[in-house]
Amino acid sequence: MSDVIYITEEGLQKLKEELDQLRLVERPSISRLIADARDKGDLTENAEYSAAKEAQGMLEMKISRIEDIINRSRVIDESKIDTSTVRILNRVKIKNKTNNSVMEYQIVPESEANFKLGKIAISSPIAMGLIGKKVGDTVQIKVPSGIIPFEILSISTQ
Repeated sequence: MSDVIYITEEGLQKLKEELDQLRLVERPSISRLIADARDKGDLTENAEYSAAKEAQGMLEMKISRIEDIINRSRVIDESKIDTSTVRILNRVKIKNKTNNSVMEYQIVPESEANFKLGKIAISSPIAMGLIGKKVGDTVQIKVPSGIIPFEILSISTQ
């Protein structure tokens, strides 16, 4: 997994905070649980010890995954984002030409996607269909319910 991951400064900061939480709070907590379970005697039939060791393994995998993401991340300079065509971090207002509903989404890296906040992943079908298009373009995007025509109404940075 040597692919570069593009991320915003805010997204990178959140990952670093999560990593600090895991390393500085959760790791010592699990170490204490293991030590307490070890103090209870026979480890072969000690369910607390087994559970704590399993939790430690899961935690270390999560720490490793986040470290990998941080190491492969490249911060996107939001001040240099072009709005002549749809690109990552653009906010795009689109109109569903089938039912005339208007939606607005920001196209973000996968790690920052949050549909409730209107942030869709660059790899989503809608984002992939919009990338490279201009205001006024109509695009046909395949979604789970079929192919829907969308018109691009505006492209902005915020």
